[in-house]
Amino acid sequence: MSGSSFGKLFRITTWGESHGPAVGVVIDGCPAGISLSEEDIQVFLDRRRPGQSRYTTRRNESDTVEILSGVFDGKTTGTPISLMVRNQDQRSKDYGNISVSYRPGHADYPFKEKYGFRDYRGGGRSSGRETIGRVAAGAVASRFLNELGISLRAYTKAVGPFTVDESEYDYSQINENSFYMPSNAIAEKAGEYVSTLMAETDSCGGIVECTADGLPTGLGEPVFDKLDALLAQAVMSVGAVKGVEIGDGFRAAGSVGSQNNDPFYMRDGRVCKKTNHSGGTLGGMSDGSRLILRAAIKPTSSIARPQQTVNESGEDIEISIRGRHDPVIVPRAVVVIESMTAVTIADLLLQNAAARIDNLKKIYADK
Repeated sequence: MSGSSFGKLFRITTWGESHGPAVGVVIDGCPAGISLSEEDIQVFLDRRRPGQSRYTTRRNESDTVEILSGVFDGKTTGTPISLMVRNQDQRSKDYGNISVSYRPGHADYPFKEKYGFRDYRGGGRSSGRETIGRVAAGAVASRFLNELGISLRAYTKAVGPFTVDESEYDYSQINENSFYMPSNAIAEKAGEYVSTLMAETDSCGGIVECTADGLPTGLGEPVFDKLDALLAQAVMSVGAVKGVEIGDGFRAAGSVGSQNNDPFYMRDGRVCKKTNHSGGTLGGMSDGSRLILRAAIKPTSSIARPQQTVNESGEDIEISIRGRHDPVIVPRAVVVIESMTAVTIADLLLQNAAARIDNLKKIYADK
C-alpha cells in the first residue's frame, strides 16, 4: 500500500491498524535541537482519546505514546522520530457480523475491490484510529512552530445545525465543554441534539475551524504547491472530512469583487489587510494575516440502526453495526485538523528557507 506518507522535507509516515498491536508514525526531517518529551505529545493525544464524554466511543484506550527514536536528552536529534501507541482495548468480536458484508458509509467495498481482501476489524488502515499517528506528528510539528512564534488554535464551529457565530466566540470556553466549542451555550444545545440522536441510534457531523497566527508572508508556492492546496490535501486526507474551505470559502462565490477583495494599508511600517476574506492566503502563498481553515466532518458512519447493504456474495441484506462508536466524531477531530495544519506549515517553512539566496548566505556565508 502506497500513500501513507505526507510532506517533502518535514515528512510523516503513519502505520498500523485499528485492531493490530499498535499504531504510530515516523517523522523524517524534523530539525535538531527542539525540546521534546513524551508529555508534550501526550497532551495532543489526550485531546483525541476515546471515552472523554458520553458523546464519544466507550473504547477504553490510554493512548500512551512511546518515543522509540530521534530524541536524546530531551532534544530532537535530526534523525527520524518514531512514535508508537499500543492498542489495548480491541474487541474484534464486535465486527464478526460485518466480516462478509459492506458497511454503508465505510471503505469496506472499495478496499476489498482494490486489494482483494480487507481487515474488517474496525476498518484496519481506514479506521479513525489511524489519526493517532497524525496527532503525534502534529504535536512535534507544533513544538517546531512554537520555536518560530507561530501558534495554532482549533475548535468546533458547528455540531449538526448548531453553529457558533464568530461574534459569539469565547475562546476561553473551548475546553469547558465536551464539544470543544467556543460557546458553552451553543455546546449545551448541541449536547441536547446529540442526545436525541443517540436515543434514535443515529449520528451527526459538524464543522471544525482552525486558525494560525504568526505566519511569515510567502509560505507556499504559486502553482501546484499552494499553501491552500496543500492544506486542502492534508485535511481532506482525514477520513471523515468531506469539504475544506479557506477564509470565506464557498461564500466568496456569492460575493462581488469590491467586497471580497481585502484592502491593504500600512501600520507601523508593515503592510496589513483591513479584512481577511481570503483567509490568510493570496496566490497560493501566506499573506501575513491570520490563516483561517474550516473542515466539514460527515456524520459517524457506524450506527446501530438497521441499514440496507449487500454481502460479498452479492445478496441484498440488512445490517446493524454493533460495537462502540462516537455519535459525533467532530470533537475528537478537532486536534486531528489542527495537527495536519501544523504538519503542512512545518513542511512549507523548511521548503521556504531555500527560496532566496539571502537566506542561504545567512547560514553558509561564514562557513
